[in-house]
Amino acid sequence: MTAAITSSTASANGVDFTFLECGSGPLALCLHGFPDSAHSWRHLMPTLADAGYRAVAPFTRGYAPTSVPADGLFQTGALSADANALHDVLGADSDAVLIGHDWGALSVYGAAGSAPDRWQRVVGMAGPPGRAMGMALATNLNQLKRSWYTFVFQHPLADMVVPANDLAFIDLLWADWSPGFSAAHDIENAKRCLRDPSNLSAALGYYRATLGQGKRTPDLDLIQAAGGRELSQPTLVLHGRNDGCIGVEVAESARELCPWASVEIVEDAGHFLQLEQPAVVNQHVVDFLTGA
Repeated sequence: MTAAITSSTASANGVDFTFLECGSGPLALCLHGFPDSAHSWRHLMPTLADAGYRAVAPFTRGYAPTSVPADGLFQTGALSADANALHDVLGADSDAVLIGHDWGALSVYGAAGSAPDRWQRVVGMAGPPGRAMGMALATNLNQLKRSWYTFVFQHPLADMVVPANDLAFIDLLWADWSPGFSAAHDIENAKRCLRDPSNLSAALGYYRATLGQGKRTPDLDLIQAAGGRELSQPTLVLHGRNDGCIGVEVAESARELCPWASVEIVEDAGHFLQLEQPAVVNQHVVDFLTGA
C-alpha cells in the first residue's frame, strides 16, 4: 500500500514551517524552488517512503502556509540554515539525506557543506552546484538571457507586475521553463503559496538578496559559501534536457567544474523534471540514495 502524505507543522530557525510528510525511517528532506510549492514532491515522497525514508517537504520560508520570517532574511544561507534546523527539530541523525530543486538545490548544497555530519547524501535538481552556475552567468550569454526574470525582480515594479492578472507572470515562467508540460495543477499550488503580497515579497526576496538587496549576516554568508565548494557527501545532479530556465549545457559543465558530483540528464523534461518525468526521476533518486 502506498504511504499517505500528511501535513504537520514545526518551528525551526525562527520560522513556523508547514510541511508534508510521508513514511518513516531516516529523514529525506525535500526542498522546493520558485515558483513552486511542497506539493512538487508529491510523486517522489511515496517512493521515498517505500524505500524506507521519512520524506518531509516543507513550504520554505515565506511560502504560505509557512510563516514569513520576522528576521527578513532571504539569502540562500538562511534557507540552508533552515534545513539544518529542521534536521534537529525533526529528530534526524547522520543517515539523513537532502533533495532540492531550483532554489531548493542551492539550499541543500549550503546545508550539506556547512553541516556535513548531519547529511549522508545530496540530490540537486535544476540547479547545478559549485562554480557551474556562477561561471555560466559570467561567460554564457544564452544563460544570461534565460535569467532575465532575476533582474526584473530587482526592481520595485516587480511587486506590481508579478501579481497582475492572478500571477500570470508565473504561468509565463512555467511555460518557458517546461515547454509543452500541462502544469495547471502545479501552477495553482504555487499561486496559492504566493497570492498574499507578504508571501510574494518573501519569494522575490530570495532573488533580491542574491544580487545585494536585503539583509545579510556574516554567519549566513559562511553557510552560503560552503554550498559553493566541493561537498564531502556523494552528490547527484539531475537536469532536464529541455530546461528553459537553466540550460542543459550549464549542468553538463558541472561534470568538469564539479567532478565530485555525478550529473544525469533527464530526457523529455524541462525545469520541473520531478513533475514531468516522475518515474525516471524517482528511480534515479532512490537508486542513488540506496546505492542500487
